[in-house]
This record gives sequence, structure tokens and C-alpha cells, in this order.
Amino acid sequence: MTRKLQFPWQEEAIVIHSLRLLHSFHYWTGDFLLDVSGSPQEIARVLFEAPFVLVSHGTEADPIFNYANRKALELWELSWEDFTRLPSRKTAEEVVQAERNRLLVETANKGLSNFSGVRLTSTGQRFYIEDGIIWNLLDEKHQYCGQAAVYSQYTFMT
Repeated sequence: MTRKLQFPWQEEAIVIHSLRLLHSFHYWTGDFLLDVSGSPQEIARVLFEAPFVLVSHGTEADPIFNYANRKALELWELSWEDFTRLPSRKTAEEVVQAERNRLLVETANKGLSNFSGVRLTSTGQRFYIEDGIIWNLLDEKHQYCGQAAVYSQYTFMT
């Protein structure tokens, strides 16, 4: 039996990753994802509970999600455990995979990209993202370690 992780932001690895998300966003944009201060654990909690969708994936050949805040988990209708086993390509329809792949390569080269597009929930519901930002994640040694995306504007499609 596996333990359901209700508060992933309490895990040390997620605390570190949360700080990486924030620092990398600031590095590429000059802006802050949110105005937060406090301990690293408090910052991780506030980021997890933020009012926008935030996700990230790793550097695998077929990247796997390694972070989703509560808003993202609710949108995709998945638990933390299920989301963090999901290849990120599974959230886009086959017909938009080429555009998604182009966006990921562009971001890898430039560090940051803006995007809009259709994505799928785990139950197949389609939604349109507007004004999203995708950026490269950098670790503490300034090495590439994945990509993240954030957005707050999305509309379900029928």
C-alpha cells in the first residue's frame, strides 16, 4: 500500500525544488512568481497553494512531471503521485505535439518562452491556456535541470 502524499511541499526535495522554481523564474524574467518571505518550508507551502497553475518536468528524454501545485493537480484531476509519474507530453493532444516540442526546444535555447494552447486533463477534458510562460530551471550550480510552466488564464472547451 502506498502512502498518499497530501502535502508534498513538506518534503525536503520539494522544498529545494520550490526554491529552484522561484529563483529560475526570477533569473529569466526579472519578476517574482509571488511575493513571499519566510522559511524555505513556508515559501514551498505558499507556492503549492498559489492561485495559479504551476508545473515542471525533468530532463528525461521523455520528460516526466516532477512538480505540480494544488491548482495544477485540481485542473488535471490527479493526485501528486499520479501527476509526478506522468510524461508531460501526455497533457497535449497528438495533433499539437509538434508545436509543443518546438516550444520546449525554443525555451531550452532562449531560457524563456510565452505560450498559449490546448491541453488535456487526465479525463480527456480539453482546455485552452492563455498567456502562459515556460522557462528553464537552473539548479544551485546554474546547471539546466528541467523546465517549468505557469499560467492563470485557461478556459474549458466543449
